[in-house]
Amino acid sequence: MIEKFLNKITHGDCLDVMKQLPDKCIDLVLTDPPYGEKMSRRGTIGTSNRGVAKDYGKSDWDDKIPDKIYFDEIFRVSKNQIIFGGNFLAQNIGKNSPCWLVWDKNNTGNYADCELAWTSFSTAVRKYSFTWNGMIQEDMKNKEYRIHPTQKPVKLLERILRDYYDSSSNGVVADFFSGSGSVAIACYNLGIPFISVEKNLKHYEDSVKRLQDVQAQIKLFKGFV
Repeated sequence: MIEKFLNKITHGDCLDVMKQLPDKCIDLVLTDPPYGEKMSRRGTIGTSNRGVAKDYGKSDWDDKIPDKIYFDEIFRVSKNQIIFGGNFLAQNIGKNSPCWLVWDKNNTGNYADCELAWTSFSTAVRKYSFTWNGMIQEDMKNKEYRIHPTQKPVKLLERILRDYYDSSSNGVVADFFSGSGSVAIACYNLGIPFISVEKNLKHYEDSVKRLQDVQAQIKLFKGFV
């Protein structure tokens, strides 16, 4: 059953998808669920000293935290997990961790300096510094176009995958709240099998196009080699 979802972004409710998957078939879940905050507090609308924040339109996708059953299913289908926003989701995650990931965004605006990710790993806390500050990004030569209010940098996710994905396993990485598709793109770039699921139709369509653009660029580059 897992094959029908492999190496693409699927439109649908991830709970419906996970119910079709067998136990522990996913090597690593790397995901960023809704935190249950209004979009205006997540950086969609507002100002900073870097200019006016992008307006991504109105949506209710971030109005509430996913029910506990979503996290129960994540733990059932996967061996390891990295969940951004774990500090907002602790009650439904229901597990402690010694290994939190701290993303330092080098932010000088009105929004959070860092984001936290809960993990299932037993190692120490780890910090990742990657500038993501309004119009200023770590890699300005390869600046990412933002299509989602909580979009994560692909290069940041690649760093995390290099540290926490067991490449010898050839296992699958899953993002059940795919959003902008950054995890799918990071996996594609690294040659990691992936499953991505996005419920919001616009985010799904935008992220599929984003992934297809990356795939086309890589094919074009290989054609010149």
